Amino acid sequence: MATVPKLLGLLLLMSTTATAAPPAIAGRDAAAVRSVLSRYQTAVEHLDARGTETLFAKDSQIFESGGSEGNYANYLAHHLTPELGEFKSFKFGDYHVSVRFEGPVALATETYTYRIETKKGEIAERRGVATSALTKVGRRWQIIVMHSSARKPST
Repeated sequence: MATVPKLLGLLLLMSTTATAAPPAIAGRDAAAVRSVLSRYQTAVEHLDARGTETLFAKDSQIFESGGSEGNYANYLAHHLTPELGEFKSFKFGDYHVSVRFEGPVALATETYTYRIETKKGEIAERRGVATSALTKVGRRWQIIVMHSSARKPST
């Protein structure tokens, strides 16, 4: 039972030390987080992920449709780049994003649809969702965790 007062004390300390950013700063940070996500989305649509490494922390973790892909460098080399090479087109639609802050961490939730056409002419249409955690490194926001999943739209 001695741990309960310690836990309550820790929670109280955490709640009093986490302060909200002034609205102008929070607004700029939210826009910067949206920009990171948009730059990643644009790279995927252009089927060219070069330069996206700067959007992710070196020790990031990527999770996709129930699997752990490791850090972004691993995901980029062994999953994303080879996959994009097989596509003729990749288009996002009905995109919505919400961003909130928990202390120094930004939490972003994206919902969207996408349509992929492979070079072989196969078509895949999906509804997707992604949740990302970002942190500020220097003056830049970077993704530290990204989890995405998708399913066929109901007909």
